[in-house]
Amino acid sequence: MPCALCGDIIPAEVARCPACGAWARRRDFRAVGVAVFMLLGFNAFVALGSGLSLLRFSDPLRHATHSDYDAVATAEALAPYTELFKISGIMAAVTGVLYLSWLWRARAQSPGPHRHHRAWVLLGWFCPVVNLWLPARTVYEIWVNSGRYRTAERQAAGVIVAVWWTCVLFGVLLAYAFSRSGADSLADARFDVHVGAAAAACQAIAATLCMATVFTITRLQTAPEELARGRA
Repeated sequence: MPCALCGDIIPAEVARCPACGAWARRRDFRAVGVAVFMLLGFNAFVALGSGLSLLRFSDPLRHATHSDYDAVATAEALAPYTELFKISGIMAAVTGVLYLSWLWRARAQSPGPHRHHRAWVLLGWFCPVVNLWLPARTVYEIWVNSGRYRTAERQAAGVIVAVWWTCVLFGVLLAYAFSRSGADSLADARFDVHVGAAAAACQAIAATLCMATVFTITRLQTAPEELARGRA
C-alpha cells in the first residue's frame, strides 16, 4: 500500500514505510483520534450544559426560606439531574472504549522509553489503587515521547495531564456524591446543587483537557518525521 506521507510503496510484511519511517496505518490512527476528539467534545458540552442548568436551579434555593421550602418538589426537580449524570457516565464509557483503542495504538507508536509494559495501557485503568495514578502517567509518557520537548515543555505537559486526571477523579467522586445526597432540608438542597455543579464542571474541564492531549499526540504521531520530533 502507498505511504500516506511520502507516497512510497510499503510492503505488506512491514509496519513502517522504508523511505520515511511512517507507520502504514497512520491515517487510520488519525481517524480514530478525530473520532475520540469529537466524542470528548460532545461529553464536554453535555457536562457544561448540566452545570449551567444546576447553577440556574440554585437561584430559587438562594432566595427560599425554611418556611416555604418544599422538600418533595425539590427532590423531584433534582432527580432528572441524577439520571443525566448516569447518562453522562454511559457516554463516558462508550467514549472510553474508543479512547483506549486510540491510546493502545499511540503507545505502540511512541518510541519510548516507557516504565511499564504495554499491557498496562489497559490494565492500569481497571486495577484498584493503580488506576488512581497509572493512566495519567501513561498518557504523559506517550505525550512527551511522541516529540522532542524541552524541560519547560515537559513540565507544562505534566501540569495539563495532572489537572486532567485530577478533574476526572473529582468528577467521578462528586457525581457519585450528588446521586447519594438528599434534599430533606434547604441546606441539604443547596449543598446538593453545588456538588452537582462542581461535578459537571470537573467533567467538562476533564473532557476539554483530554481533547487537548488527544489532539496533540495525534498531531505529533501523524506529522512527518521532522515535525514529530518537535523543536530542535
